[in-house]
Amino acid sequence: MIVEDEPYLADAIRDGLRLEAIAADTAGDGDTALELLSVNTYDIAVLDRDIPGPSGDEIARHIVASGSGLPILMLTAADRLDDKATGFGLGADDYLTKPFELRELVLRLRALDRRRAHNRPPVHEIAGLRLDPFRREVYRDGRYVALTRKQFAVLEVLVAAQGGVISAEELLERAWDENADPFTNAVRITVSVLRKRLGEPGIIATVPGVGYRIDTGGEDRG
Repeated sequence: MIVEDEPYLADAIRDGLRLEAIAADTAGDGDTALELLSVNTYDIAVLDRDIPGPSGDEIARHIVASGSGLPILMLTAADRLDDKATGFGLGADDYLTKPFELRELVLRLRALDRRRAHNRPPVHEIAGLRLDPFRREVYRDGRYVALTRKQFAVLEVLVAAQGGVISAEELLERAWDENADPFTNAVRITVSVLRKRLGEPGIIATVPGVGYRIDTGGEDRG
């Protein structure tokens, strides 16, 4: 994803990357960038810091807070050492100042992608479920299961526990942000919908008074 408010530059970068077999979406402001991030999974985010709406810095904070591990390359005219220090402090993985050569951008993107590939989280498999955190994909007995980000986050926590019981409080803490209401029924509703998405036989068991776990035995589901 390229976040750049100068349309001609954004288009030039996108077209240049396409010639290098690198596909890219573009966003001209912070609101569009956040919308794209909410519906797509990207390999790298290229952020201009000075953009309309939420700034590139705010987008970087959002990416880091999401826990997605999405690499960030800041591409900006802010070229002072203090600017770079601030950018890296916000979570940037690389920093390239304008003006720049497209070839250098391509080299940096490929280096980030190699680094990302080495740090890919393991694929989890349990009871016919296959969850790939890197690709954000879930399969049940070979069938692709489309999930929202929140449903995926809840399932990821449960699958990683490998059958261990996870309380509703822990799910709320790990799959929602710090502003979540501790008395909300969001966890129960999300788990209920998640069960329907995963299909029969049910695989998420309720342990009364304790929490939830991945199970294949068929008992205590409710």
